[in-house]
Amino acid sequence: MIRAEGLTKRFGAITAVDRLAFEIPVGQVVGFLGPNGAGKTTTMRLLTAFLPPDEGKAVVMDLDVADHPLEVRRRLGYLPENNPLYDNLEVTDALHFVGRLRGLADRGPRTERVKAVVRTCGLASVVGRKTGELSKGFRQRLGLAQAIIHDPDVLVLDEPTSGLDPNQVVEVRDLIRELKKEKTLLLSTHILSEVVATCDRVIILNAGRIVADGTPDELAGNLQDKNRLYVELKGPAADILPSLERLPGAAAVRPCPKAGQAAEGFVLESEAAKDLREDVFALAASKRWPIMAMSQEKLSLEDVFRALTTGAPEEASGPRPPGAGPQGETPA
Repeated sequence: MIRAEGLTKRFGAITAVDRLAFEIPVGQVVGFLGPNGAGKTTTMRLLTAFLPPDEGKAVVMDLDVADHPLEVRRRLGYLPENNPLYDNLEVTDALHFVGRLRGLADRGPRTERVKAVVRTCGLASVVGRKTGELSKGFRQRLGLAQAIIHDPDVLVLDEPTSGLDPNQVVEVRDLIRELKKEKTLLLSTHILSEVVATCDRVIILNAGRIVADGTPDELAGNLQDKNRLYVELKGPAADILPSLERLPGAAAVRPCPKAGQAAEGFVLESEAAKDLREDVFALAASKRWPIMAMSQEKLSLEDVFRALTTGAPEEASGPRPPGAGPQGETPA
């Protein structure tokens, strides 16, 4: 549904998009990740015919964007980051207006589409109100409704949850989940947990280039060169650490902040092929130390993002004992 071939865009001496190449098949939801200035928004503008490329080619629904810009715009739905709305229009009037622009000339069928997107986007409670009176969350919902009023097969959403509070983020995320049942989506975001919750695939951009492409688990697996095991043991602190360090295959053992008053927490590292859980269990059984917690540590999407866009080491974010909070919630 979407294909980029050597896509390049320059602004003076700055190369914002540098020879991007990727394909998005029918029905896939792909998240664009990257730090500010990575080229996400510029790439979306190239794909939606709002900017011409300097080199390369963008193809959407088998149409070359440079050769058929108007047809591409007609057939896809686009929610730009700034979500332009006419504040003096009532909600359904705004949808009728965009519907007419999108080619829905007959009022009867257009009215049915307006009713459908009002229902899909959860706008029923604000029907009758002016757009300028809506909260940020409902403005985003209205922007999404305008993007799908003509029932496109492809949606391009630039920062669809930007500036929303946590409750509004969940609402828009649920809406995207509903849309992904029927459409191919490309969305950009800075909220890493949003990508995990909604996307089948992640493309990470840095300095205008693709630095990673795959599912979150695939990206973490490609970078994970060590096993990390978190364990809490109830026993004498002076004895636990040296005993763990003597385990065969334990390359490193680091104390970790206690999760409980009576337990000592540690993170053990081993080579990727070595699983230390049985050895730790045998040690604890021989010493009669109760195991209060044990879990394999995995790289989070946040760890992957930092490693690929800043050169930060995998363990930069530190070990996370159970109960320390969800991974990947920090905006990048």
